[in-house]
Amino acid sequence: MVTAGTVLLASTGIYLHTTLHGKLRIWRRELDQAGLKGDERLLDLGCGRGAVLIEAARRLPTGHAVGVDLWSGKDQSGNRPEATLANAAAAGVADRVEVQTADMTALPFADGSFDVVTSALAIHNIPSPEARYRAVDEAMRVLRPGGQLIVADFWPMARKYAAHIGQGTLRGLGPGYWYGGPWLGVTLLQAVKGR
Repeated sequence: MVTAGTVLLASTGIYLHTTLHGKLRIWRRELDQAGLKGDERLLDLGCGRGAVLIEAARRLPTGHAVGVDLWSGKDQSGNRPEATLANAAAAGVADRVEVQTADMTALPFADGSFDVVTSALAIHNIPSPEARYRAVDEAMRVLRPGGQLIVADFWPMARKYAAHIGQGTLRGLGPGYWYGGPWLGVTLLQAVKGR
């Protein structure tokens, strides 16, 4: 009984750390290491209230960051475009941020529209494997040749996305991005679209 309580308490602490601090710190690091010049056009899939979208926009002084979501409110309370835009304004990047209602499996953008596509724990929410693969295909379609795909998702999903597109590197993001423990660890898939 004591062991189960200790595990539950530790898992709760890890989850709270990841949610409140860990994932944000890791995305800051990953975006810093992405080699952005500052003028890129970036698309964030399943942007929610804009944590990754806003961190990206901070690195794009002459670029533009577009976030798409279905705004269902099922994943997060307050998940709506107005909240994301208010967060962007509070961060001082509203002039570089745009949000749209769009389905990841059928993006309303032309081929090669973006230099970078990001997604943080969003693609796995799509119910069927076929539709998840369509979302990854759409992400690759809207990337320009030489553009970067940067997707963080639970490790089994990230591995499947990499296998589906037949490329990319996978890297576990460590305890800072665990949701309760290593059994719900997040892996980063990075891929560059061929020229």
